[in-house]
Amino acid sequence: MMKSIAGAGKVIKGSLTVPGDKSISHRAVMFSALAKGETKVKGFLPGEDCLSTISVFRKMGVSIEQEQDSVWIQGLGLHGLKAPEEVLYCGNSGTTMRLMAGILAGQSFSSCLTGDESLEKRPMKRVCLPLEKMGAKIKMQGEKGTAPLEISGSLLKGICYESPVASAQVKSSVLLAGLYAKGKTSVIEPSLSRDHTERLLGAMGVECSTKTLEDGRVEISLEGGQELKALSEEYLVPGDISSAAYFMASVFFLPGSTLRLKNIGLNPSRCGILTVLEKMGAKISLENCSTVYGEERGDIYLEYGPLKAVDIGGDLIPRLIDELPLLAILATIAEGETRIYDAAELKVKESNRIKACVENLQCLGISAVETEDGMIIPGKGSVFSLEGKTIPSFLDHRIAMSFSVLGLLCKAENPMQIEDSECIQISYPNFFKDFEKVLDEG
Repeated sequence: MMKSIAGAGKVIKGSLTVPGDKSISHRAVMFSALAKGETKVKGFLPGEDCLSTISVFRKMGVSIEQEQDSVWIQGLGLHGLKAPEEVLYCGNSGTTMRLMAGILAGQSFSSCLTGDESLEKRPMKRVCLPLEKMGAKIKMQGEKGTAPLEISGSLLKGICYESPVASAQVKSSVLLAGLYAKGKTSVIEPSLSRDHTERLLGAMGVECSTKTLEDGRVEISLEGGQELKALSEEYLVPGDISSAAYFMASVFFLPGSTLRLKNIGLNPSRCGILTVLEKMGAKISLENCSTVYGEERGDIYLEYGPLKAVDIGGDLIPRLIDELPLLAILATIAEGETRIYDAAELKVKESNRIKACVENLQCLGISAVETEDGMIIPGKGSVFSLEGKTIPSFLDHRIAMSFSVLGLLCKAENPMQIEDSECIQISYPNFFKDFEKVLDEG
């Protein structure tokens, strides 16, 4: 499927509520399945990735009802999962596979995790190695330590694992295995990765501590054997800031635009995009802020204005890893040269996002440069007219959505064409429909 988008001569106007946070939606289902009792989740993201998580738990005996963005989970408790009678298919979801590896490692039965062609090329050693240190028995059948993963449930022991990268998926996998382990389990990260796991575990009765060490690293710990408690009230998932980011950026491509994004997750470990936009000179304000079950949320209001280039690296990277392709797009209209570094993690996402961004930008006549751990993008200092071309998505939803935003610089008679745009279904099924809601005649 090929989709097109154009916005030259139009403005972004009005307000929008984006789908629920993808990371939190995954965890809300997972942790509720491991708790005893019923949990109702509202604002769940019904994208393909999160539906893969539901499918996996259903195959292990968990009763889950889902109607659009509402989900009811009948939790079986920490030790209530049943041996699956078939392979557990994770689709394209790295979150499902990596976090499930931690959960399945401590079960009393064996299981196998598989995924689509793209997922089975993504690295799994990063979670399997620390799990094996805990006593897990995992066979990586794919080349170079990739899925399918054959997991023989075994008795686990707590460890202190020093992760070479700040990765929420690695941290979460090890901590979830730690619930089944004897003793204390700790993960030490170079800097804090997104912390939805720790926050939701805490809301469900698990004591999980976080402390900053003298050298600046962050240690997260929990004791094994703690039971999760079903949430007593309906859990409303906040809007996904990674999804909202595409509309935030769109404001700055169309002069005269203003936009209010409602009920967006404002967890500090995810708000690197706001930090960067403020450094670029963007006009942003936060309103109606509150905290529910440990997760900050509120409205984001944006107005069009000129942007300046910035350097993006260091501790910011884990807080905006999914938004980096979009920031590369935004850099094209900023004044000056934007440099993204410390972002080698982009090479092992659904695509090599560094290579994908640079190749597509060069195809459009923008002299971007690929570096070992990022990219350099020259900015034109203002919006400009762009000749529409056919751009590959590399079957990566983040690439497809980011270049759709750049298509706002194209005229309706010559729009940007995004190949294989159906990959957007993974995280944002109504992406193009929501753009139609806020795009207005200038």
